[in-house]
Amino acid sequence: MTAQTPPFRDSQLPFAKRIDDLLSRLTLEERVAMLHQFGPAVERLGVAAFRTGQEALHGVAWMGPATVFPQAVGLGATWNDQLVRRVGEAVSTETRAMRSRDGRVGLNVWAPTVNLLRHPLWGRNEEGYSEDPKLTSAIATAYTRGLRGDHPAYWRTAPVLKHWLAHNNETDRATASSSVRPRVLHEYDLRAFRETVEAGTVAGVMPAYNLVNGRPNHVSPYLREQLRTWTDQDLLVCSDAGAPSNLVDHEHYFDTHEEATAASLIAGVDSFTDHGTDSSQIVARLQGALDQGLLTESDIDAAVRRQLAIRFRLGEFDPRLDPYADTKDFDTPAHRALAREAAEQAIVLLKNDGLLPLPDLSDLPGQDTRIAVVGLLADECKLDWYSGTLIHRSTPLEGLYERFGADRVDFAEGVDRVRIRTSAGTYLSVPQADDATDEVRGAEGALDPALLAGRTDLPPLTTDTTGTELALIDWGGGVLTLRAPDGRYLSVADDGFVRASADQPGGWVVQETFRLEPHGSHESQESYESHDSHAGGHLLKHVGTGRYVSVTADGVKVAAENPEILELEITERGEDTVARTAAAADVVLVVAGNDPHINGRETEDRTTLTLPAHQQRLLEAARAANPRTALVITSSYPYATDPTDLPAVLWTAHGGQAAGTALARVLAGDVSPAGRLPQTWYASDADLPDLLDYDVIGSRQTYLYFEGTPLYPFGHGLSYASFEYGNLVAHVGENSVHVTFTVTNTGSTPADEVAQLYSRAVTPSVSRPRRELLAHRRVHVLPGASTELTFELPLSAFEFWDVVHGIRRVEPGPYELLVGASSEDIRLRATIELDGTPTTPRPVLELGLNAADFDEQRGAEIVDRTKLSGEAVTPAHGNHGSDGDDGTHGNTAELVYRGCDFGPATGTGTVEVSGGGSLELALDGGPVIARLDVPATQGPYDYTTVVTPFSATGVHDLHIGLRGPVRLAHVGFSG
Repeated sequence: MTAQTPPFRDSQLPFAKRIDDLLSRLTLEERVAMLHQFGPAVERLGVAAFRTGQEALHGVAWMGPATVFPQAVGLGATWNDQLVRRVGEAVSTETRAMRSRDGRVGLNVWAPTVNLLRHPLWGRNEEGYSEDPKLTSAIATAYTRGLRGDHPAYWRTAPVLKHWLAHNNETDRATASSSVRPRVLHEYDLRAFRETVEAGTVAGVMPAYNLVNGRPNHVSPYLREQLRTWTDQDLLVCSDAGAPSNLVDHEHYFDTHEEATAASLIAGVDSFTDHGTDSSQIVARLQGALDQGLLTESDIDAAVRRQLAIRFRLGEFDPRLDPYADTKDFDTPAHRALAREAAEQAIVLLKNDGLLPLPDLSDLPGQDTRIAVVGLLADECKLDWYSGTLIHRSTPLEGLYERFGADRVDFAEGVDRVRIRTSAGTYLSVPQADDATDEVRGAEGALDPALLAGRTDLPPLTTDTTGTELALIDWGGGVLTLRAPDGRYLSVADDGFVRASADQPGGWVVQETFRLEPHGSHESQESYESHDSHAGGHLLKHVGTGRYVSVTADGVKVAAENPEILELEITERGEDTVARTAAAADVVLVVAGNDPHINGRETEDRTTLTLPAHQQRLLEAARAANPRTALVITSSYPYATDPTDLPAVLWTAHGGQAAGTALARVLAGDVSPAGRLPQTWYASDADLPDLLDYDVIGSRQTYLYFEGTPLYPFGHGLSYASFEYGNLVAHVGENSVHVTFTVTNTGSTPADEVAQLYSRAVTPSVSRPRRELLAHRRVHVLPGASTELTFELPLSAFEFWDVVHGIRRVEPGPYELLVGASSEDIRLRATIELDGTPTTPRPVLELGLNAADFDEQRGAEIVDRTKLSGEAVTPAHGNHGSDGDDGTHGNTAELVYRGCDFGPATGTGTVEVSGGGSLELALDGGPVIARLDVPATQGPYDYTTVVTPFSATGVHDLHIGLRGPVRLAHVGFSG
């Protein structure tokens, strides 16, 4: 090191000392400025500008062309850790290569999403890996390991896990609170984050928009109490976009932005993503908090230190030592092959009565054997909000053409062909635009694609006497798209005019969707085909703006007034073309599913599991015309479809650039399908809990607790081969359980099998999962061959969260090990006996009861005890009971605490409460033995202590009834 070289530039020093040196050289103003997502350069020190956040969920997103891999839920369906690691390596390699030519590309990648797929109606189902925490953490660890790279000091990219915590609803996502009891928190929601962080492959996390137990995630004490205790390395916590402002503007949790920003920073947020590239407001709030004494310089330094730790790991200050600095691999043959392999491994065969694989038509030269591929997604390669721009594209139709020959494959999309007539008797018409260039949305990349504007270089729609025949698709829920003959979708730009201008529906606010409403009933949600033919006419509502289509002298536009009364003239129904095509084929493939930008996406949850009516009628038409009809579901989430009359059903997530080629190879038998469902497929909406019910234990959610009969169970997936399991041996050691068994391919096809190992506590003292995934492995087995699989399971895999003592522990007793091909297809069983800490009654005289530590509840929700920490329990909003004996009317809730030891004699009960109302205490479900009236307090955080006589001896189940707006924090007892 020369005299002129500062220590922070000395690569021989440890990162910690270099960070100390750089921090000491930065002024307070410079440090504060670094805490916005777009941190400016410090030119006097030669420190470059830095931004947090580069989307990379299944490929580099938003920055233009890149390799597009299957959606995250599809990667989860591979159940293949090693494959997903290779995908992570490819994505981070392309991130580095793209950055070398475009400085906008960041190396702090915001991926993966490890929110558990608890509820299949969640709009962002496509972003997660699984409903199971073990599978999610395994896939997430593999992906982040690939993103990070193998160098011991320098990282290829710095992955941030999304979205901390318990975030599975888009409905009211910025204001809704997830009520998460301690067991669900520790056994379910935290687990996916914890095991990935503990693997050492994660640079940080991003808090979610929602609240947990009444407290916004951006001021969550769990960041300090949980996250930062799992690792010794500095973790960078990046806020979600706009979330810092939400604390005041939407959640009203704080009165001022200075208070909110200070509370977020102290809780653990290190980088504020707010107001786009404009850092001035966040900087002003931080400075204001400092001026008001809400923050100290040490608070600022702690956050800057964590950000600098990431920057040093990324090699920013050691460009000559950075092993990834010269990465140039982009869209390589290896990456293309990997995209195809991933798409193949993600395909799940749900049902097969012998229709698949399809015969090789080249072996039948003398026969005119034909395949019909039909459906709205048959010639589509759909992207989602977190996709890059396609360099290569393969649709199911193109894949089948390539594999079987275009002369053997027939196609019918199944759209309805319509003309739209105005009240003047003319028709909507798409003008010719011969000199228009083809443009793909987002091809040039954008730091914020939500700001991309629609095209205005094309002429707006007009009217004439003949009009243009448009392709109409009803995506469900009355949401329609309309497409011109040249393939462009009708879209609305900022000037309000309607143009045929979009290559696909898309954008943060989709501008290509419409609703057809009967004139005089503007709020109808029905599909267009359910309305009476055209009596009284219709209005065409543009969903993105909420305005209606009108006809003006300058062209067709959307406006707040003077909507045009329109009539649809259907020139051809989609099911008619599908039926004709299906009838002439030897086998039919109906490709159905969703467009990831419509009806189920970020900001919008689904309302039903059912297949949209338009696609259902196409499926029924094909099946009626030809019994040899297979359903291929291409979707971001599960559907509830009756497979009874279908000889074959497959599912794949949107498979990226190689989706069509991969599907064709699986259908042809070139590859045996071995994907497995990463979440339960329920048979109907009636099987689902409320979307906002996060109590997976109490409401029996996911395969862990669901007691009904699913349409397809977690882990399900068929093969063209058959497999036999045997020789299960389990040995309990001092710190682990050693398990071995064999898998034999008894079929004639080389194939992968996904062996799954579950456990079940046989005699638990509390409600435990019906079965719980401990381990899995995807293996390739040749016909007639066997492979022995070995698993070393730590005893911690059998733990549960003990609410009595606030610890994880193994309960002693028998545990059943279950080995099989899915959570319900169990082939082998063995029982082991584990030692552990015995269960004892709750020592309520000594510890009392934290209200949130209940065993059972009805009508309750957990809320924040204070804005800083702790929990209380209150009746859930809207859970109204009837008048009680004390005249209390309003919300009610019931809590049960099992096995409370009141000792030889308890004479007094003491409760910490706020809000007003009353409490009722009973033993073992018997009559009320104590009723406490709670005087109204000044606010929800103004607690008071109420004492009541309470007589009990020995061990009993304590029942507490909450009446009115009371918030119960703690219950104590004394002799």
